[in-house]
Amino acid sequence: MHLEETLLIPPECAGQRLDQALAKCWPDYSRSRIQEWIKSGEILLDGEVARPRATVLGGESVELLAEIEEAVAAVPQDIPLDIIYEDDAIIVLNKSPDIVVHPAAGNPDGTLVNALLFHDPSLVSVPRAGVVHRLDKQTSGVMVVA
Repeated sequence: MHLEETLLIPPECAGQRLDQALAKCWPDYSRSRIQEWIKSGEILLDGEVARPRATVLGGESVELLAEIEEAVAAVPQDIPLDIIYEDDAIIVLNKSPDIVVHPAAGNPDGTLVNALLFHDPSLVSVPRAGVVHRLDKQTSGVMVVA
C-alpha cells in the first residue's frame, strides 16, 4: 500500500531530531518505523531527502512517501486472557510466553489482539486495539491496554 502524508513541523518541536518530532506528529507510527523511513529516503524535509540525524527548527515541510504492508485485519477469537485488573479505561493483563501481541502476515490469528477483541468488541475502534506497548512473543509479563 502506498502511503503519502505531509505536514509542517510545529514550532514547539524546535531543536528536536526529526524522528522525535515526527513521532509526536504521527502517533500511529512508532519512532523506529519513522527512523526506517528516514534511512530509506522515504521522508523528505523541505523537498530534500531527510538525513537520519537532522534537527528541526519548526516550520519545515515534511513529506512521507512510503510503501507499507497491508495491515492484517484482526478477528475476535475466544482466547483466554489472564486479566489482573480492569475498569472502564484500562485492562492490565499478564501476557503468557509464546503468544504474539499483534496479528501480522506470519501470525494472522491466535494473537493477544484477537483475544482482546473477543473480550471487548469496542476495542475494534481503538488504534492497535488499545495495546499501549508490546512484549516479544517469547516474553511473559504485565501489559496495559487503554
